[in-house]
Amino acid sequence: MNKILLATGNKGKAQEILDFFEHTPFDFDLLSDFPPVPEPEETGNTFEANALLKAKYFGGRFRVPTLAEDAGLILDAFPEKFGLKTRREIQAATDVEWMERFMEIMKEVEDRKATFFSSIAFYDPAKNIQKIVSGRTSGIILKELNAPMEEGIPISAVFLPEGYDRVYSAMSKSEKNAVSHRGKAARSMQDFLNEIL
Repeated sequence: MNKILLATGNKGKAQEILDFFEHTPFDFDLLSDFPPVPEPEETGNTFEANALLKAKYFGGRFRVPTLAEDAGLILDAFPEKFGLKTRREIQAATDVEWMERFMEIMKEVEDRKATFFSSIAFYDPAKNIQKIVSGRTSGIILKELNAPMEEGIPISAVFLPEGYDRVYSAMSKSEKNAVSHRGKAARSMQDFLNEIL
């Protein structure tokens, strides 16, 4: 198989997925390696649907095997907010501005339980193969940053996974890949790619 396109413009998400596949036989191109095209409208009603929509859009556009992800945060205190539109829920020009507004929303919230979801979709237009896998991790949102923010994934600095004493951003790559929603989904995707390749 040729290289796989990792179809995300979010540097933080891309780096986490690349870190996971670092010691595997799979090789990735990024969207920046291809001519710019408009982003697809995320019209799906689930993370799985949006991930596959993006994989098919970019895979079809560039005629290459493609991985795409959709992820989000479900907050027990605000079940109608965030989720599929986690990043778009707050209009902000920078990660710092986004986090300031997010923490303001959470300031007086007592129920700080949260669950991160990740769905990763694979699509090969030449062989018409598609696969969707998902991962989830529950935890709480802390009241202040416990580690430096990571570009594109600022909530990682305040999300404390259940059973752990460090937020995502304070973990090593291997530890985070083992516990995180994205790592769990990536592990399932690696198993699938190993099977078909």
